[in-house]
Amino acid sequence: MSVLIIRVKKITLFIWAMMLCFGNPLQARVSEISHPSASNDDSNKIKKSDKLRTSKIDISNSWIDLYEAHVDHSMPYRLLKPLGFDSSKHYPVIVSLHGAGGRGKDNRKQLKDWNKLLAEKKRRADFPCYVLAPQATRLWNGIDLKNIKRVIAGLSAVDMDRVYILGHSMGGHGTYILIQIDSGYFAAAAPSAGSGRHRTEEFIDASLIKDIPIWAFHGDKDKVCPIERDRKLFAEMKKLGGNMKFTTWVGDGHAISKKIIIGGDNGSTQFSSDRCDRDTDFMRWLFKQRRSSGKR
Repeated sequence: MSVLIIRVKKITLFIWAMMLCFGNPLQARVSEISHPSASNDDSNKIKKSDKLRTSKIDISNSWIDLYEAHVDHSMPYRLLKPLGFDSSKHYPVIVSLHGAGGRGKDNRKQLKDWNKLLAEKKRRADFPCYVLAPQATRLWNGIDLKNIKRVIAGLSAVDMDRVYILGHSMGGHGTYILIQIDSGYFAAAAPSAGSGRHRTEEFIDASLIKDIPIWAFHGDKDKVCPIERDRKLFAEMKKLGGNMKFTTWVGDGHAISKKIIIGGDNGSTQFSSDRCDRDTDFMRWLFKQRRSSGKR
């Protein structure tokens, strides 16, 4: 009896050893039934679907590579060049300022949803221009403006009377800051949710920017950068006869940055004076704006 038990144990150990080396044949059979591999067509279908998945991922991010990566005096920036560039022409420049989430040195996080929209082929064909997307590590300031000006001065075939600036959140705040520092440099500005956070000190002097064509955007339910300060600025611009359009996105919170470019059906737009261009299409409005001769 003891001899029989020893033999059974030896056989059991042998079976376990074979399974460890070559796998469980029963499990393998179940696997074959669940995932038959006899058909090459099925195998090809799997490979094709994998390729399609990979292709979709690549396509969805391919616009990023349209923005060339550069560094100027430690300022990382991305640059989208005009589609079908012609050195005999002169192109506008759109300066794009990111929000707090884009801060850093990776030269990638500053590219936002509106940058993707500006990189679409049809929009580039209809509105050929440079798009300059610098990256900051803190609130936008005069040093950034100096660096931005230097980069633009180094570009070829630029229409210096059509340098525009836009941004969302911290970038909208920065848009207001930079046009105050040099009110004669930009032809137009489009700050989105640019009023600053809670408990931020007053930072916008309407008298300095009243002559710049401004189209500001804000969600009336924004809890990150409340709309009240933008409303106060608009009231001051009305008193001064300034050139400011103010679109309130009714029912929207802070995430409105795409609407700078594509608009929406829940906007209510006010005008600070008869000086405002009432065009309802943002890109068309922007490209019509030119720096006045007195500011050159």
